[in-house]
Amino acid sequence: MFKHFASYKEVTEKAYEILDLVLLKNKENFLAINLAHGEQRKLEIAMLLALDTEILLLDEPTAGMSLNDVPAILEVIQKIKEEGDRTILLIEHKMDMILNLSDSIFVLFNGAFLADGKPEEIMENEVVQTAYLGGLYDDNNS
Repeated sequence: MFKHFASYKEVTEKAYEILDLVLLKNKENFLAINLAHGEQRKLEIAMLLALDTEILLLDEPTAGMSLNDVPAILEVIQKIKEEGDRTILLIEHKMDMILNLSDSIFVLFNGAFLADGKPEEIMENEVVQTAYLGGLYDDNNS
């Protein structure tokens, strides 16, 4: 009943694979509280991956991170995407990040559907441009 964790070889190997994927392999013996903020966000993603879900919901995964930490999270998300065995639903306001990571984009404006399509379609969409670059206002908010 009280086996050492190392005796669960399959689980341990999977854990190390996930730590490697989220760029935390060298932090395997750290307590979560001792990890930097960006590393804690990577650990959160690792915990989701350990659940072996088909869909990952990532709500602003780079929020509160320093500019130095952002590329590592983007790399982790890109690696997960390249594995191709999960759907990633990403809620994000940083358009450059969305355009680079997404196959399909669903745009909301003031909580309502505005547009959907491939990144290049969204970039060229005049309604989206107007909404996010100025000029589109709700009659109730003018």
